Amino acid sequence: MKILALGAHPDDIEIFMFGTLAAYAALGAELTFAIATDGARGGMGDPKALARLRRKEATTAAGLLGVEPRFLDFPDGELVADAAFIAALKALIGEVKPDLAITHAPYDYHGDHRALSDGVRLAASFAVPVLHADTLGGTGFSPTHYVEISHHWDIKAKAILAHQSQGPEHYVHRARLQNEFRAGQCNGASGALAEAFRFEPTFPFADIRALLPPAPSIRPLTTSPGPTNGAT
Repeated sequence: MKILALGAHPDDIEIFMFGTLAAYAALGAELTFAIATDGARGGMGDPKALARLRRKEATTAAGLLGVEPRFLDFPDGELVADAAFIAALKALIGEVKPDLAITHAPYDYHGDHRALSDGVRLAASFAVPVLHADTLGGTGFSPTHYVEISHHWDIKAKAILAHQSQGPEHYVHRARLQNEFRAGQCNGASGALAEAFRFEPTFPFADIRALLPPAPSIRPLTTSPGPTNGAT
């Protein structure tokens, strides 16, 4: 199986979907990471130097799964789903020929995230189904699928921490809280962690369950004993 993960910035794949990608790697899937922008506006100082640093950080993080990331190098903060960008995404999809593409939700908080989501949707067309990753803090996001990442949390945290230019400890904390919440939301077992996704069926892709790693184990439902004192 071939999985194409697309993030707008050099740390987006790590924050939003790295646990799932680690699960895919454990299943023997072939992974491709693509980063849309150069990340040059993700901090203070010289933009060119920051872009070089963030490329190095992304390469280190992806290397944890044996992946060499692709850099599309569109300007950070200026991404639009125009003809040039869609053509670049079509070329990438045509080269990789993935079974599934994973990217940002179309209503995520950052304009670059939204532009990438729109571009992937248009570029994917009849070529590949598109799965949308959770939003920052889960804002406005209604999941349809969950992936168990409890056994992959450590490598996800390590991948996020590879982005030292971004103050990554904050994102590790936020991601952990969100992954705990998503596991609880789908009635996962105590202590489970999950990443959440949303799939919008689009012809000819209606069902992608066979393309996903396992969801969290579900806790059995129990009924509480009825009242013994006649109370209702």
